[in-house]
Amino acid sequence: MKKSPQPSATRSDFPIYKKMESRVRTYSRAMPREFTTAEGPWMTDDQGGRYLDFLSGCSTLNYGHNHPVLRDALLEYIREDGIAHSLDLHTRAKAAFLTELNSTILEPRGLSFKAMFTGPTGTNAVEAALKLARKITGRQHVIAFTNGFHGMTLGALACTGNTGKRGGAGIPLTHVSHEPYDGYFGEDVDTAELLQQRLSDPSSGLDAPAAFLVETVQGEGGLNVASAKWLRKIARIAKEHGALLIIDDIQAGCGRTGHFFSFEQAGIAPDIVTLAKSLSGMGLPFALTLFKPDLDVWEPGEHNGTFRGNCHAFVTATAALRHFWRNENFQQDIRRRSDILKSGLEQIASRYGELASVKGRGMMRGIDVGSGKLASEITAAAFDKGIIIETSGPHDEVVKVLAPLTIDDEILANGLALLADAFDEVMTPAYGAAA
Repeated sequence: MKKSPQPSATRSDFPIYKKMESRVRTYSRAMPREFTTAEGPWMTDDQGGRYLDFLSGCSTLNYGHNHPVLRDALLEYIREDGIAHSLDLHTRAKAAFLTELNSTILEPRGLSFKAMFTGPTGTNAVEAALKLARKITGRQHVIAFTNGFHGMTLGALACTGNTGKRGGAGIPLTHVSHEPYDGYFGEDVDTAELLQQRLSDPSSGLDAPAAFLVETVQGEGGLNVASAKWLRKIARIAKEHGALLIIDDIQAGCGRTGHFFSFEQAGIAPDIVTLAKSLSGMGLPFALTLFKPDLDVWEPGEHNGTFRGNCHAFVTATAALRHFWRNENFQQDIRRRSDILKSGLEQIASRYGELASVKGRGMMRGIDVGSGKLASEITAAAFDKGIIIETSGPHDEVVKVLAPLTIDDEILANGLALLADAFDEVMTPAYGAAA
């Protein structure tokens, strides 16, 4: 794969965006192009530039852009005047999705969940989960974890660790404590045992929790990975202390870590699971809160949302489950491709010794370069070479690869070669010749 053709000058002169759009925008500042079309792992701008998408809508496009199976299912539904918006009315599109979710995903995994259609984004699913846990337990306190990210509405934001994000709230964010995640104090400190000690001590000052809210892999927090052993301990501690275990699978779910649910590898059964991002498979807004049937204590209308009936998202989600998840082949392919990604990133990192290290799991990996400035320069250099990619971590120090799960092996390898060039371009001047 040759370097993608790029415009001769950076486009930063988009007058309508400067005039009308809020300063709050972020991605467009680092990638000042006007994108026009997309297919598979590729995006094209209005000047003919072609870019390999290693961002995938922050894991919203696990099956790539405009996958033909999903696209054609949606087009057929629209041509037949299928219902687009339905609140929580019964529709064939919703029935088909629920049937496929149960038969293809839940039953084969021995899971029994009620499905709650929330507002359209991940933070809505988290808000519903928190509210339900507090309603069931009668408690207010929630235990979240350092470097966690759960959304931008107030309840989810209270559970988010990032100071910059929290600072936008404008009010105190309360009723949450942020306990140390797995590995936060290094490999030799068992943070699950520390939490157990705190909860078991009536003088620790830690209120009895309604829920534990945890990501198995912290996408925005820097690709920190919780071990299966740690997750099993957390599940046991939550149960022992009468708290519900909520797994936030919004970014790590829908196959991103190798299984449909990121917690499968640990062999745990959460009380509540939140999904969004790649649930629709096409980038259509769709969020879902799943919980064990005995937790369904809602009164009708007690929690609702105008756009919880997005039938177009039901259609593409159903098509995705049918096409990709009815047998083991897709999961096996993800794991094989994950090995390619891991190996490629390790080869890049090895050139810089202790200055760079690979983090993450499955197709959710990156390289920690220890500096937000360096990581930003690397992603900028990668963009100049035709790679769309972002950073993560508390200091934005991790260059994070979220390529489509369906990406061709050769395209992935060539993309990693371009990424290696971007690393060399930035790291070599900073630290000397690569090893």
